[in-house]
Amino acid sequence: MQQSNTYVIVFSLILTVILGGLLSGVSQGLAPAQKKAVDLDTKKQILGAIPEEKAALEDMTGEEILSRYDEVIKSVVADYQGNIVDTNEKGEPMVAENVSIEKNYKKSPEERLYPLFEYTKAGGEAFIIPTYGAGLWDAIWGFVALDTDLKTVIGVSFDHKAETPGLGARITSDDVQARYAKKVLYNESDEFVSITMVKGENNPESKLGPNKVDGMAGATLTAIGVNNMLENYLGYYQNYFDKHVKGSAMSMNVESIQK
Repeated sequence: MQQSNTYVIVFSLILTVILGGLLSGVSQGLAPAQKKAVDLDTKKQILGAIPEEKAALEDMTGEEILSRYDEVIKSVVADYQGNIVDTNEKGEPMVAENVSIEKNYKKSPEERLYPLFEYTKAGGEAFIIPTYGAGLWDAIWGFVALDTDLKTVIGVSFDHKAETPGLGARITSDDVQARYAKKVLYNESDEFVSITMVKGENNPESKLGPNKVDGMAGATLTAIGVNNMLENYLGYYQNYFDKHVKGSAMSMNVESIQK
C-alpha cells in the first residue's frame, strides 16, 4: 500500500529526532575522554620542548605524563602588553592550558591571549612559549623552550596538520628539531632577530651561525612558515618578559651583589 506524503514526512522527522538524540548522547559520553586525550597530547608537546623530558616521555604512560607535567610546569596567561590575565570573560580563574592558540590565531595580535609555561626542576629552569602559524598546506604549531637568559633555545617541539610527508612534515623529526638547540634569538647588537631556517640542506656552518639553522630539502615554503611563526610569537612575548621576568632577574642579581 502506498504511504501518504504526510506519513513519510512524519516518519522521517521522528527518525531524525531519535538518531539525533542518540548521536548527541554518544558525543556527550565521549566528550570527557576526548578532552583528556587533547589535554594529554598538549602537555606531552609542552614537555617535549625540553630534550631530557622528551627522551623520558617514550617510556611513560598517559597518567605518568600528566603527573610529571603537574610536577614541573607552572603556567600563566598574558595579554599583548605583557600584563598577566587572571580571569576569563566569565570571571573564572584563567587556565593557560585551556587557551586555544588556534582560535587566538584568528584574532589580531593585540586581541590575543598568550599562555606561557614555566618549567622548573632541580638543576634546570626554562620558559616554554607556544607558537602557531601556517605551513605550505595547513596549520603548523609548536613550543619553544628558552633558557633563563631569554635568548638561548633549549629545545623545540613542532607539529603540523597536513605538511608533505618526507618534506615539510620533517619539522616533527628529532633531527630537524635538534638543530634549534643552543641557537639564540638576538644578534650581536642585542636586537631581537628570532631564528631562521635557511634554504636548502647540508649548508656549511659558516652560512648558519647563532641565529640560523639548516633547512629541509624540498620544503622551502614550510620552512618559511616556521620562520614566520617563530618570529611572530617569540616577538609577542617580549613585553611579558620585559615586565615580569627580566626585572625579577635584575633584582635577584642586585640582591646577590649586596650580600
